[in-house]
Formats: sequence, C-alpha cells, structure tokens
Amino acid sequence: MNLKEFANRLELSQTTVSRALSGYPEVKQATRERVLKAALEYGYRPNTSALGLATGRVGAIGIVLKGGGEFGPHTSEFMGGLGGRLQQEEIDILVSTVDSPEAELATYRRLAASKRVDAVILHSPFIDDPRIALLNSLRLPFIVHGRTNCDGSFGWLDIDNFGAVRQSTSHLLDLGHRRIALLNGYRGRIFAEHRQDGYQTALSGRGVMIDPALCGHGEFTDEMGFRLMQGLLKLKDRPTAVIAGSMMSALGAMRAIRIAGLTVGEDISLIAHDDVFPYISPDHLSPALSTTRSSIRAAGARIGEMVLDMLQGTPAENLREVWPVELVIRNSTAAVKKL
Repeated sequence: MNLKEFANRLELSQTTVSRALSGYPEVKQATRERVLKAALEYGYRPNTSALGLATGRVGAIGIVLKGGGEFGPHTSEFMGGLGGRLQQEEIDILVSTVDSPEAELATYRRLAASKRVDAVILHSPFIDDPRIALLNSLRLPFIVHGRTNCDGSFGWLDIDNFGAVRQSTSHLLDLGHRRIALLNGYRGRIFAEHRQDGYQTALSGRGVMIDPALCGHGEFTDEMGFRLMQGLLKLKDRPTAVIAGSMMSALGAMRAIRIAGLTVGEDISLIAHDDVFPYISPDHLSPALSTTRSSIRAAGARIGEMVLDMLQGTPAENLREVWPVELVIRNSTAAVKKL
C-alpha cells in the first residue's frame, strides 16, 4: 500500500497523513492517533521519498568531522549512540570530513544550499564559535554537543565538566595531595575551559597555589597522555596526583609512570574522565582506575532524540540539558605518599 492509497482509505490528504506519522505538532492529537492506529492495522510503512515530498524533509542528519583526533574512540561511541537512535526512525547520518576550520564552514554552506540534510549536529564547541553564527544565518537547524557563549536560539546537551574536575580535584586534596596535574583538552574548547575552571576553583578554595607547569593540553590520545606525563615527571617538584581528561590519555599516563619505575596508586594517584567505553573497563586495569563517569554513547542517543524533537517543533529553550557526572573511586587514588 502506497501513501496515496493509505490516505484515501482514511479519507485524509497525503500531507496530513505524512505529518501525522512524522509527529508534526500542528496535527490534531485525535487525527494522529487515528493515523497511527490505522498504520498498525494495515501494516503500512511510509516510503521515505514520499514522506520527504509531503513534509519537506530529506530524512538525513549531517555531522562534520575534522581529520586526526576526531576519528578516535570517543567519536565512535558518540556515533554509535546517535546512529542507533536515528535508525529507529529510518533517518540517515551524512558524515563529511574536512581538514581545516575554513573547509568546515564551507561544508555547512554546501549542506544548506543542497538541502541534503534536515539538521546538523555541532560538536566540540568553542567559547565564541563562528559556526553558530553561520548556521543561524543559513537557517540550518542544529543541536550542539556541548555549550557555547554564543547568542542564538538553539538546543544543546553538555555534561558538568566543571563539577567533574572540581570533584576530582577536591577528592585528591582530601587525600593530602597538593601537586595535582591536569591533562586537559585544547584551550578555547568550552569543555576544556570548564574543566580548567573546576580544577582552579578546587585548588583556590583550599589555598593551593596554581602552578601552570602542572597543566597540559592536547588531543585525548594515549600518545598525548604519555608525552605530557613524561614532561611532568621531569619536573623538579613532580606531581603526586594526576587528573586525565579521558581514558585514552590516562592509559598513556599510566604507561609513562610505569616506565619511570613508579606505581600508580602508590607513588602517583590518577583519576580519569571515563566515557564508559565497552572495550576498556577501568575495573580491569591494574590498578583499577578511579574515574568520573559519563556515557558518550548515551549522549549520542539523547542528542538524536533532541534532533527529532527539534524537527517536530519543540522550542530550543526546552532542548538544553546538563548531565551530572559521577565520581567512582577505585584503587588508583590514595593518600599522598610521605617522602
């Protein structure tokens, strides 16, 4: 049964049926329920092309990734959650790859002009992000994974990066540590700035001087964690505790600590931000790794939900969420070692 036949059987227009099936808010609730009930009764599944003609949608969401660090395990987990949710609604993901900020902006212009996507997902936002103004000017709907200080009416989902690192730093301070290092993301990214603020707030609150030499920045990779940790261990007054921005950088830091003949959890305490990777369990590391827990796969699925809500007319101010982050204490943190 095609759309025309199904609509005729209900004595409704094809547009009304399509909009009812797509969840448009202007369709009366009674009509929507009648259409959904009939679809189940007749086993009707809408043809994507026909649905697009009736609703003006193409059934695809866009995301633009830069080469290098944005193709790591964090992206894989996020895309797994996002794709799983959108697949339930038979919506595709159009992934574009670029090698520069200029190419990314050009890609958004091309996507808007070609009308190949109904919306895009913006990730790793900056404090003042030029992509926001561009997408607003293009009238291309978008949801932000993270937050930004930019003006405009748009939805976003973020985790409490400030609270996560402040809590981690406070826990280490409670254990007597004063030389606490932070392996953070690049400055300018708002999640990295929030983590830096959480770190500095915890230290300042205890009267601990902030040492810039204890703060490193880079991509969240094993190599970054290894190299930054090597540099920290060469300091005359090396750190007694480290907060790593991801499981990947934490693994690199653990490797550097072991090569230096030191022991994690005894000589140096370590906490990682854990994105709940299914293939790396902090419980199975040696020692079991203390983490702040927040599932990036769950975030991907939720952003998929938010995109669908946005396209169905939910106001942007109702699509803004900050998720709490849980601190899980394991064996990699202990009281500062007396020298």
